Amino acid sequence: MARRTTKIRVATVYALAGAGMLAYLWSSETPPPLGLWALFAAAFAFLDWRSVEVNERLLMSPTVMVALTAAVAFGPGHAALGVATMAVLGAVSARDVRQRRLFQPVANFGQMVVTAGTSALVLEQFLVRAEAAGGGAFWSWAALGSAAAAIVYVVVNYAMVAFAVRVVFRQNLKAWSHLGELLPSYVAMGFVGGLLGATITRTEVVLPLVFIVFLIGYQNIASFGQLREAHAATLRGFVKALEAKDLYTRGHTERVAEFSALTGQELGFRGTRLERLRWAALIHDVGKLAVPRELIRKRGRLTTDEYEELQRHAHMVEEILAEVDFLQPMVEIASAHHANYDGSGYGGRGHNEGQRPSVEASILAVADAFDAMTSTRSYRMALSQSYAFSELRRNAGKQFDPEVVEAFIRAIEKTGHTFGSPFLDDPEQARLLAEGKVDAHG
Repeated sequence: MARRTTKIRVATVYALAGAGMLAYLWSSETPPPLGLWALFAAAFAFLDWRSVEVNERLLMSPTVMVALTAAVAFGPGHAALGVATMAVLGAVSARDVRQRRLFQPVANFGQMVVTAGTSALVLEQFLVRAEAAGGGAFWSWAALGSAAAAIVYVVVNYAMVAFAVRVVFRQNLKAWSHLGELLPSYVAMGFVGGLLGATITRTEVVLPLVFIVFLIGYQNIASFGQLREAHAATLRGFVKALEAKDLYTRGHTERVAEFSALTGQELGFRGTRLERLRWAALIHDVGKLAVPRELIRKRGRLTTDEYEELQRHAHMVEEILAEVDFLQPMVEIASAHHANYDGSGYGGRGHNEGQRPSVEASILAVADAFDAMTSTRSYRMALSQSYAFSELRRNAGKQFDPEVVEAFIRAIEKTGHTFGSPFLDDPEQARLLAEGKVDAHG
């Protein structure tokens, strides 16, 4: 109930801010030609509706290029009003319709109108100078102004989204994530938008040619999104092949990936770094494809020779995925997750003897160990969550990174879920239960 009330308040404030921006612009500017506005508005709505996920929770489309091209084409005294009214069309997304969401569209209305109006007002200052300079200088002022407006667009948009997320969901938004990673793309699209707008106002270029540029920009973003999905599908294929080989580890890979992602978020990971960690977790056990099935499924303790063989195969992930270029950063994390915090262990290519493993590898090690302890295996029944936590803390500073252990425990506790057995705190009894030598009560 409290969150619902907060959502209503934030949505109301944002909607009022958007309405206030529109009222101010209607009183201080005149609308651009309706026909020209309608063409750009249609392009803006079309591309915004087809935004592509290019990173964790990051949707992108070339709408900022469309908006700033339109702003230059509309000219000073018309640009901010024209662009702000266009932004209204982007308030509702396809996901809002599918999930029947109300808070997001209302809040997005205010956020997008304020963002678009503010950035266009900045651009108008450059356009006034551009028209005064005339000639070739017009193109330079328009392009530079659009690039500056794109920066304002990103910063204002990010600030408003971050505020809403912090107030409503009690989370910190770190550039859905890294603002530094977003700026270059938006500045480039703004710069191109300025040149396209100048081309429309200073030449006889046909508008459909400009819209073709918009489509090319969208296709580049869409291609990146499709490639990302193809990569994810490849990873899912490896996971299915592994789980088909070992019934007892079915679901283990996904759980480790989820635990790793939760811990990464607790430590401030966002965007590409968080996605790389999750993908590393998804491939961390691929080397088991080269391990004899009877060894994986053996009931009871492994012999010394069997344990050494399992260790040798632990880094087969490097050989199996050696030719998959896009996975190499993740392979290094996965191959190093058997390295200990104190520099010992048997880390692979991503680890040198005596070297402290990366934070990503340390996160994966903790998540893997926790799930191993709280899952039923062929050789041992699942242990309790409290026991697993105590073991992680007992080995912190030696096997595990202490900071990662505490972040992991905080992240798991925040989920409100309990993993593992509700009562089993004795690993020896867990082994005997798995071997059938005692029953659950004996």
